[in-house]
This record gives sequence, structure tokens and C-alpha cells, in this order.
Amino acid sequence: MSMPPVLLRRAARVAVVAAVTALLAACASAGASSGGLSGPVRSGPRLAEAAPVVTDPAPIVSGTMRRYQIRGRWYQPEEQPDYDVVGLASWYGDQFNGRPTATGERFDMQALTAAHKTLPLPGLVEVTNLANGRRVVLRVNDRGPFVDDRIIDLSRGAAEALDLLNRGVGEVRVRYLGRAPRLGGGTVLQVAEAAPPPPVAPPVDAGQRYWIEVAAYRDQPRAQTVAERIGRSARVQAATDQSMFRVLMGPWNDADAAERARRTVMADGFADALLISAP
Repeated sequence: MSMPPVLLRRAARVAVVAAVTALLAACASAGASSGGLSGPVRSGPRLAEAAPVVTDPAPIVSGTMRRYQIRGRWYQPEEQPDYDVVGLASWYGDQFNGRPTATGERFDMQALTAAHKTLPLPGLVEVTNLANGRRVVLRVNDRGPFVDDRIIDLSRGAAEALDLLNRGVGEVRVRYLGRAPRLGGGTVLQVAEAAPPPPVAPPVDAGQRYWIEVAAYRDQPRAQTVAERIGRSARVQAATDQSMFRVLMGPWNDADAAERARRTVMADGFADALLISAP
């Protein structure tokens, strides 16, 4: 018995919907099987708008959650599911490329990774450059930065994706997303669609200066030797009680210029060089 035309059209529509549904399900299954991640990934000229979902999280690396001390200050790593902080980001590159990170992974300065003082390792964070809206997900696999006004240290690749490479430092928002997958996890989420307006230089505070503390020693002759070797206006400053002698460089009126100089000093072998501000 032949089917009426109305029923034929309905049956055709149902068949099309079923075929499309099956195709979408197959695509979703294929995407979820890659590297323990599901969700949007970078493809062609378009970029993902949501953070990837971790389906196979890596275990926390043994020993990385212990309390530790750097330059006299104690840090306590812990799970921080509500971590959402605005602060300054810096970046590190050539001088650490290929060296082991706190997780034991080799630092790849072009990968989308970061260092944080207290978040679980390895973990994932979403970082947004507040100056231009660029947004990335980064794999946190190292400890740092140990400078009071920095909340995260970016790899060179991450700084480039956020357009912070030339500035050296920038204001960012950092949100903890949870455990990282066993491999990778870095994703570019959003880039600026249009160039941001040129930055307006903040008024210079005539009383504000930036210095680099290259190193500190208990032995004055050693500090003096280091200052003479560095040159570049380095000098030795003694503590009031003569118990410590700091090798200082500066001052600079501009924080970015001082940060660039600090990275040059770090590349010269002074990995603990600090940027400090003072009247």
C-alpha cells in the first residue's frame, strides 16, 4: 500500500534529523578522546570560547604541596577551588628553557604554561589580560614568581598569546580551573578582535623609583666584588646593623624598563634578582 504524500514528507524530515544527530554525537566522541580533554579546541582561524573539560586529570606531583620557604618567606600550597585574583603577571623564557620545573616536566618557553606559588601542580588556570581582553588557559607546572607584587609567571608563549611580551609585566585576572590533564591543557580562548587604543602613560610620581636587588650577602667584600663585576651603576647598600649587604641597580622611573633590566640581570646568572620600589 502506498504512503500518502504528507506522511512521506514527515518521514523524510525525521530521517534527516536522525542523521544529523548521529553525526554530531560521533564528532563529540572523537573530540573527547584527545589528550583527556573535551570541549572546544583551537581549529583554523576561529578560537574556542570556553575552557576545555579535563576528563583524565593528572595526579598531583608528590612533594609539591609541602610548605616551603623562599628568601625568608613561607608558602603553603593548597587546593583553592575559588581562586580568582587580579594582579600583575610577568614572564620568563630563554634563561630557563629546557630546565626541569617543579613537576619534573621540562620547561618549554613556547608552550602555554605558567608558574604559581601555591596552586596544585599540575593545574589549569584561565588568565585574562585586562588591557585587551585576551584570554588563555595555561598549564601550571612550576613555582613562582617570588616577588611580592606578582601573582603569576607566564611562559614566553603565554605572554605572547596575551600580548604581554614587550611590556614585561601586565595586569591580569587569574582563575583556577582545577587539575590539569596528564599532557598539555594550554588553550587560546580569545584574542582581541581589534587593536586596543594606545595606552595612556600614567603620570610619573616624581618621588617613586624602581630598583633591582641583584643579590644580598653577609660578606661586604663579596657584595662589592659582585657590584664591580656587574657595573651598570650597581652599588652596595649596607643594612643599618651591617648584617647584610645588598647589591642594587637603578633607579628607574619606569617599572617596565626596570623589569626588562631585571631579566637581563637574571640571564647573567642572578636568578633571584628582585624588582623593588622606593621613594
